Amino acid sequence: MANVLVLNASYEPLNITSWRRAIVLLLKDKAEQIEHKGVYILPNIPLPTVIRLRYYVRVPYKDIPLTRRNIMHRDSHSCQYCNYTGDNLTIDHVIPRSRGGADTWENLVTACVSCNVRKGSRTPKEANMALHCRPRKPHSSLYFELTKYVKSGKNKEWQKYVIGM
Repeated sequence: MANVLVLNASYEPLNITSWRRAIVLLLKDKAEQIEHKGVYILPNIPLPTVIRLRYYVRVPYKDIPLTRRNIMHRDSHSCQYCNYTGDNLTIDHVIPRSRGGADTWENLVTACVSCNVRKGSRTPKEANMALHCRPRKPHSSLYFELTKYVKSGKNKEWQKYVIGM
């Protein structure tokens, strides 16, 4: 059915869980319902979309893996040089590997094939090609997941709980 955003007691996003797990947390009085879309499981139990834990949970930092899919998602599946969106997308090193450029979040961007070929083994400045956005590492893995859900249009009510979107 639907995923549910779990907020910490401080209203910061904590997790995305199934609607069944969310109902269990509500019935055990470990969480309170913040939002729902008006769909009811039982006559007096609405299907939640956002719940908040009653007690604060400390969360350890989790690193986001550097993968092709994650770079494409960060760059919204568009060329960072010409804004092309389509099937002919590649990964480009801002500072080319031939010049010591590393495989890092700050050095990899999504580029269309033609821009990648045009840039070649030069820097964007040398190729006279400006980047639309400076590449950076995403804030957190949860933030990264939340942006996927909100941008897809499935869970618009989550947007007000995600800072920086």
